[in-house]
Amino acid sequence: MKARLSDIAGHAGVSEATVSRVLNGKPGVSTNTRQAVLTAIDVLGYQRPERLRRRSAGLVGLIVPELENPIFPAFAQVIEAALASHNYTPVLCTQIPGGIHEDDYTQLLMELGVSGMVFVSGLHADQTVDVSRYRALRRRRLPVVFINGFVEGIDAPFISTDDLASTELAVGHLAQLGHRRIGLALGPRRFVPSHRKISGFRDALHRHLGEQDADRWVECTMFTVEGGGAAAELLIDRGATAVVCGSDLMALGAVRAIRARGLHVPRDVSVVGYDDSMLVAFTDPPLTTVRQPVQAMGTAAVRALLDEISGSPGPRAEYVFRPELVVRGSTAAAPPS
Repeated sequence: MKARLSDIAGHAGVSEATVSRVLNGKPGVSTNTRQAVLTAIDVLGYQRPERLRRRSAGLVGLIVPELENPIFPAFAQVIEAALASHNYTPVLCTQIPGGIHEDDYTQLLMELGVSGMVFVSGLHADQTVDVSRYRALRRRRLPVVFINGFVEGIDAPFISTDDLASTELAVGHLAQLGHRRIGLALGPRRFVPSHRKISGFRDALHRHLGEQDADRWVECTMFTVEGGGAAAELLIDRGATAVVCGSDLMALGAVRAIRARGLHVPRDVSVVGYDDSMLVAFTDPPLTTVRQPVQAMGTAAVRALLDEISGSPGPRAEYVFRPELVVRGSTAAAPPS
């Protein structure tokens, strides 16, 4: 589509003459004005002239487990934007059941000559998986960064949400509301975040309620709407008046299952999600959840990767980010005994 000077000028808030100077590489335009014109060109869907296109500093592979759970597109958007701001071109690889395996994506990215890779909640988060694949990448000196799923013995930066703190925040909130029978609905136990959340849940129940047998209040199913519903059913059968979930999708499934029983959220059963995914503030009821600091984590992951690429890596350690409790309408005082 041919660029119209009037459209670009109107969007950028400058004169057509200024737009012409930018497009033709003429002097006399400030850096901020030049950037405003280039941004207007991009936003309006015009193609920049060849000499004004940014040259990529290289490709970076970004591997995420899926896009159905809104938290993964959120991570991808932050990471891609941060990479693009440093002139790196992200290559997004999405795994789906029965689709391309993470190892195949990794091999493809290596063949493309990527400068590095970011793994978000990948196979590294599964404690039953052989992690020698990642050691092999490091032996080839490929810069890699992992998000959510710490593994001992991998020479790379790990960016994690504090899963222990997340369950403490949720249980502490519900205990203050008078709940004494609090359940935890999670995906499979083999994943590092699940394992850590269970540990934090045990500590929180003991600290706030004196509970000695926390495991009877834990149900591990799948990180899906259906998994959340199934776990909630089992926990309510045991008398739970509140359910803490391992994802917002699970929490939405829990709400659905509770309502299917003719119960009310939050009057009869309170529900807490995890992630603070886009739109959960607008569900019915708006979801109380524990927010992952996606912006900070994604930015930190890119910064760590760029340091690795530049040959000035920081400490090869796990960087743990504290989550935040966001109280909305799905939690309330415990019902009368």
